[in-house]
Order: sequence, then structure tokens, then C-alpha cells
Amino acid sequence: MLFSVRLLAPALTASLLSDLTVADDAQSRAETALDALQQWYNSTSGIWDTAGWWNGANCMTVIADLAALDSDSSVMETAEYVFNNTFNVAPAASNPNPGPEIKTNPSSKRDFLASRANNAVNSSVWLDSAYDDDAWWALAWIAAYDVTEESSYLELAEGIFESLTEAWGTRCGGGGLPWNPTSSYVNAITNELFLSTAAHLANRVPSQKDYYVNWAQKEWNWFLSQGFIGSNNTINDGLLDDCQNNGATVWSYNQGVVLGGLVELNKAAPNDTYLESANTIAKAAIATLADSNGVLHDFCEPNCEPDGTQFKGIFMRNLQMLQQVSPSDTYTRVISNSANSIWENDKNSENEFGVVWSGPVENTVDASTHSSAMDALVAAMAI
Repeated sequence: MLFSVRLLAPALTASLLSDLTVADDAQSRAETALDALQQWYNSTSGIWDTAGWWNGANCMTVIADLAALDSDSSVMETAEYVFNNTFNVAPAASNPNPGPEIKTNPSSKRDFLASRANNAVNSSVWLDSAYDDDAWWALAWIAAYDVTEESSYLELAEGIFESLTEAWGTRCGGGGLPWNPTSSYVNAITNELFLSTAAHLANRVPSQKDYYVNWAQKEWNWFLSQGFIGSNNTINDGLLDDCQNNGATVWSYNQGVVLGGLVELNKAAPNDTYLESANTIAKAAIATLADSNGVLHDFCEPNCEPDGTQFKGIFMRNLQMLQQVSPSDTYTRVISNSANSIWENDKNSENEFGVVWSGPVENTVDASTHSSAMDALVAAMAI
């Protein structure tokens, strides 16, 4: 037996070394991407120059995701600095349209503000004129909490979510959230973000697990009953005034956020249908948006400003979450091939990434295009 083990050892060693080389390459690439991203970070505003308010939340999330995977102490030091600085300065310096003071319904299941009355965390200053922006920040602070265990970050996410519950609507089946307080437009991303935030909190606030699970299930059941999901299992942008599918562009981020939400909901309240739905949506999205080389695209390329530059990375982040609990060679291929193509074909001399992952680098290269591509590099580290 010892003899046969020795015969196998060289092959096993070669395989292990190959795997380690791939892992080292993925880590090195992501760390290089972090260094480049931080060249845009403005310590005074707490946001990345050239990126908008909601994009900033996604920049912070990808840094948190990298810190969760990378044992390099300098990565965690950068992450902790960014979280602390952004937490303290970003609302006053950067939020373009701060929303009103949170007002809760006294008859709601819990009075969030009363429970936090003596706490320094003021979630109202993180709110702006769009509910989706608010939810992006809630998820960003949950990601920061995951790697630091700093309770104020989680409390901030709870407060933001609580404000969103007040927007639960009465249109289109008596539920859902509109895009913003003054709009009647009911779009997919706002409601996917509401689902994902509720499901994430259900797994991180044990004392309120049932409360958050109830909201997540309520959102998902409502979402399924509406016309968001088309006949080919991709998710469109939103609903018409008559609450029917508006047939708008299939954006990658609309296919992505729901995946992470369903993964977290399945963890909090296991139900086989959640992952079945996630896999159906993910595979339909890949069939629609990935090219023959397995590299992801959005229909707006190469002119995706100002928001579409962020979309594909959000899909990759959430696809990786699904891959962890429901592995698929299809997901591995798209994540790996997209990450490799970014590095080989969509990188300029400053190690900055553009919006077209198959290359070449075109048009604007900024913190949004770069952080989105960085999401793919970080996802490749995790598979």
C-alpha cells in the first residue's frame, strides 16, 4: 500500500501544485485590482471618484468580498479603513439627495427606531430618493459586517431595511416597492434588493429571524405572481402601468441579485424551490448574455454609462453565491472565462478594467467599470 501511494504522489503533487497556481493567480489578480480601485477612493467624500452614490456601495461590497476570501493582512487593513471612513463621512459628503427622517408605523411588528433610540447609528442619513440605492447600501454594510463583526454596520443595514418596509406598495397585486417615493414604476431590481436584504438579515439577526424571513417570503411570492419573469426565464426591467411585463432590456444585474436573495432565503428557511428557481434564472441569463467563449456581456456595450457599467459584476457576485451551494460547470466556466478575459483583454497599463470584458479596453475606464470587473476576479477566487 505504501508503494502505491508513492507511485501516485507525483501525479497528486502536480495536480495540487496546478490548483495552487490557479488560486495564487486569482488572488494576485484580485489584489492588484484592489490597489487600482483604491486610486479612485476619496477619503474626504468616502466614495470613489468617478463613481456615483449607489456604485460606491458596490465598490465597498467587492472589497468586503475580497477581504472575506483573502488572508493577506493588508487587504483586511484596507477594507477596515474603507468601512470605517465611509461609515463616518460618506452621508454628509456624498449623498446627493438625503431622504427624510425614517418614520415607522406604530402598529408594526416592531418599532425599530425605539429599539435603537439611544444608538449612534442613524440610518436615515443613508437614504436618498431611490429605494434601490438604499438597499445597495444595506447589502454593502451587511458585507462589511460579515468580515469585521462590527455591530454598528449590521444595525445600519437593519435601519435601512426598516425604512424600505414603509414603502411596501398597493399596486400590482397589493405589494412590492416602487422605484422611488414619487414614482409609480415598479421595477425588478428594487424588489430583488428588498428580497436579498431581508434574506441576508434573517441569517444574521437571530432574534428577528422570523420577521425577516416573513418579509423575504412575502416579497418572493409577490415577485413570482407578477410579470417580471419572461417566457425564457429571464427577468425584465419592470412592469407597465397595467402591471404586465414591459418587455424591457434583459440586464445582467436583474438576473443576479435575485440569485443571492434566494440562496440566503434557502439558508434561512430551506425550500427546494428557491434554488430550483435560482438555477433556472441563472442558466437562462447565461444563455442570453454570455458569448460563445463564456464571457458575460450586457446589451449596452460599449456605451453603458452611467449605470450599466456596474451591472455585470453584480451578476458575477451573486452567481458565485449560487455556485457555492448549487455547483454547476456552466457557472464555473462563465466565472473563470470572464475573469481570465478581463485580465488578458480588458486591462490597461494602469491595471484598470473597462466595461467590455472580451476587450479591448474602450470608452470610459472608471471606478464603476473597474469594480464591476473586480467582482468577477473575486468570484474566480472563490470557485
